[in-house]
Amino acid sequence: MASFWRRKRASGSGLYAPSARSVPPAPPAPSAPRRPYLEVQYHPSDIRRGVRYAFLSRRQVWGWVTGSAFWLLFVAFSLWITPMVIRGHFAKARYAELQAQRAVEGEHLKSLLVELAELEGESGETLLKMSKIYLAYGLSGEGKGKGGYPAQIADEPKTIFSTEVRRANELHAEINEHVEALRVFLEEIRVFEEANEDQVRTTPSLSPLRSDTFVMTSPFGTRRSPFTKKIDFHAGIDLAATKGTPIYAPADGTVTFAGRFPMKRSVSWWRYGNLVALRNGDRFITLYGHCEEILVKVGQKVEQGQVIATVGDTGWSTNPHLHFEIRSRDEEGEWHPVDPRIYILDHRWRDEERMLIAARKSPSVDDYEPLPRVIGR
Repeated sequence: MASFWRRKRASGSGLYAPSARSVPPAPPAPSAPRRPYLEVQYHPSDIRRGVRYAFLSRRQVWGWVTGSAFWLLFVAFSLWITPMVIRGHFAKARYAELQAQRAVEGEHLKSLLVELAELEGESGETLLKMSKIYLAYGLSGEGKGKGGYPAQIADEPKTIFSTEVRRANELHAEINEHVEALRVFLEEIRVFEEANEDQVRTTPSLSPLRSDTFVMTSPFGTRRSPFTKKIDFHAGIDLAATKGTPIYAPADGTVTFAGRFPMKRSVSWWRYGNLVALRNGDRFITLYGHCEEILVKVGQKVEQGQVIATVGDTGWSTNPHLHFEIRSRDEEGEWHPVDPRIYILDHRWRDEERMLIAARKSPSVDDYEPLPRVIGR
């Protein structure tokens, strides 16, 4: 019996093992109530409403702290960046305003450039006229280069309009060059004219036809003859105009020939048709060919601007026009033709600079018809 009990006891079963149903499980011990990590009380001014409580756990407290920290950081960032945004907004508006102002200033600068270019052109034309006067008076033109000529070009500032400013500086320098040269020219010419009044009055400086009444159809120099179709030398200029247009004396002078040159004496001069020749002082003889009506006679003295004849179509002529010719006397006493355009100051010709250079080279004696003695007396 003793050995069986031990076996039952060893196997954990039998009469001595208590049954699970017979012994109920012990209830869990009640846990102590958790205390809040933070208690918040709200006491309203009206005590009848009672005190309100808010209990926050550690997690809730840290959540509120973290949220508040982020909120404070957001507020601080907003306070820091808001002035920058405002300044950026106003800067953008100011930039747009400055852009509009810059566009207006740019247009104004361009208009000033146009005015400067026109002024430079006018001063250049005046200087060109002065050069023509020098050549007409037989002066050397040594005054050019005096008085600070050429002017220095100023450095342009670094700006978006650097190209325009550079061009303006160039124009300004060119105008200064012209003005300084003109100042010297005018002084020298003033002195010359005061000492040579007779030469001034007898230098052919005006157009024989009013500028609005003619068109130049044949220039001075080598050309193809409209009659022979051969290359020949044209000793004057042809100014096409309506028949009967008045012809004016370009300077004071004396009539040395008026009429039609006899063919038997010279076919070349007969081709001029009705011809007027004026002796303008000791340096010039001016010729007016193909006239219709001659209003002066040999030996008559005429003044600058006086009507001496009318435009016609006589002689070798393809249409009504005036053949205007100027002969200048050289040191040997020979009368050689010169380009009349360099003496005409009241009319603007094309390529005048090239014309002035060519005018300083007198043609060969064999290239033109010498003056008859009766005209060059």
